[in-house]
Amino acid sequence: MEFLDDLTHQRLPLFLLFASFTVTFVVTRVITRLIRAGKGPFKNNVSDGLHVHHMVPGLALMIVGAFISVGVNGVEPGASISAVLVGIGASLVLDEFALILRLQDVYWSREGQLSVQVVALTVAALGMVILGFNPFNVEADVEFGPIAFALTAPINIAAAIFCVVKGKYSTAIVGVFIPIFAWSGAIRLARPKSPWARRRYSPEKLAKATARAQKFDHRWGRRGLSIGDWIAGAPTDDPVDRAVREKPTDETGDALAS
Repeated sequence: MEFLDDLTHQRLPLFLLFASFTVTFVVTRVITRLIRAGKGPFKNNVSDGLHVHHMVPGLALMIVGAFISVGVNGVEPGASISAVLVGIGASLVLDEFALILRLQDVYWSREGQLSVQVVALTVAALGMVILGFNPFNVEADVEFGPIAFALTAPINIAAAIFCVVKGKYSTAIVGVFIPIFAWSGAIRLARPKSPWARRRYSPEKLAKATARAQKFDHRWGRRGLSIGDWIAGAPTDDPVDRAVREKPTDETGDALAS
């Protein structure tokens, strides 16, 4: 395959990281769904009454992989081995991102779908880098390429940070590669439950942001949640989850145009 032929010494570790990250997420979700359904040979990882979440070995693998990566300084096969370890570890950790963020076991709740969103965004970002999108490329074909980069990079990064603070995580990731999305997200209304909206919006402006979020979620949010349910498994259908499901999906319903 032409793509595999183009995997240079520098790009191979990145491709292995991408592949190991993606495969690990799929395998992890298959295993956890089998455990949830009580099928197959897999059981909850419990030691002396303590449930060990898979982010724990994931964190260990990331640390080991990072140490190896620094130690080998890009020399093979160490670079590829470290890339695989980091990919597996990062996937295990991000699969429980919502748990880390909330300090609660929300893996099978609607809030837990935030982990799926983060993993999907990470896969998209890695895929774009593999395909050649480099947001920090200063080798432009124009005379003042490096100067233009030095002037625009802080603005683009600031816009992406604004998107994160405004609860627009997808926009932030895409905006790193395509800055116009970050600019648009930074100047538009924040998601109603974002830190920016809670701290800076008046009741009238917050109501406007809520109405816009509800309008978007009514049109597009259900589709995103359905895809997330198909990939990661539907959340536990308890009264609390049903109440959450009726509200605008701030973390899991991020919109590029909201």
